[in-house]
Amino acid sequence: MAQKRSPESAAPRARLEIEFEQPHLLGPLFGEFDRNLVSIEDRLGVYIAARGARVQIEGEPEAAARARDVLLGLYNRLDEGQDVDTGMVEAVIAMSGQPTLEGIISTDVAEPPKVMIRTRKKTIVPRSQMQAVYMEALARDDMIFALGPAGTGKTYVAVAQAVQQLIGGSVDRLILSRPAVEAGERLGFLPGDMKEKVDPYLRPLYDALYDMLPAEQVERRIASGEIEIAPIAFMRGRTLSDAFIILDEAQNTTPAQMKMFLTRFGMRSRMVICGDPLQVDLPDPGKSGLADAVGLLEGVQGIATVRFGAGDVVRHPLVGRIVEAYEGKRA
Repeated sequence: MAQKRSPESAAPRARLEIEFEQPHLLGPLFGEFDRNLVSIEDRLGVYIAARGARVQIEGEPEAAARARDVLLGLYNRLDEGQDVDTGMVEAVIAMSGQPTLEGIISTDVAEPPKVMIRTRKKTIVPRSQMQAVYMEALARDDMIFALGPAGTGKTYVAVAQAVQQLIGGSVDRLILSRPAVEAGERLGFLPGDMKEKVDPYLRPLYDALYDMLPAEQVERRIASGEIEIAPIAFMRGRTLSDAFIILDEAQNTTPAQMKMFLTRFGMRSRMVICGDPLQVDLPDPGKSGLADAVGLLEGVQGIATVRFGAGDVVRHPLVGRIVEAYEGKRA
């Protein structure tokens, strides 16, 4: 049994109170059976009591202040028409400990986040400090290398930015690509025509698109050629102008493939290269085109490099802990 602390050694406690102006938002704010409040209590070590539109938070001063900021941030997002799910709650809790919280989680209902991406189906706001940096780079730079583990939103946010620029008229088409398999000859062993062979490898890109646009728009734009989803081998010999181009799973390209892809860059285009340098599936992991390109091009004017870490994982918290364990093993 844990020994109780003496009053002299007990940490000081703070009690904060929030009164919300729109009671109809409290259901989604608290979550079913108050699960969102329970998550905040468990993660920050505070006690939260809700009575009507008033919420009391008790705990160590810093933890109580963070819990207040989390609740206000989630409330403001609901007020702006955004959804609050378990992933959002976990992301806002994680961001509440970041020094750049202001502007990502606004405590002023009248002040929206400083960076966001609007698509037909949803508005994307940063779920981590590095996602905010990434969104700023996507809006500013012509070419971005997004490096880091799965679950950090590298490809998803890039697709959102691409869709925003397509529907806004900044580009005429989207080109989404990734290496289909480790060695091209393996495609021959799969059933179906070429599209049926490669589509399973491109499914994550389709999934992201359907999250941003109504299904009929995705299908219509694919049929018209406004959206093209193809393996990297299909890019050879082309110049991609007036396009937003995304290469996913770039760590599985060879240096020759990467050079070929990067030199497809045309006038009035944007290019995003996403990958995890620690998850190379090539026969010789030391010959990844992604690592080679970053080493050669980092610091070149017009090219940004954004590095995500385990702390930026915005999936289930367990995913972040798994990534940390694997990164610790490699260290």
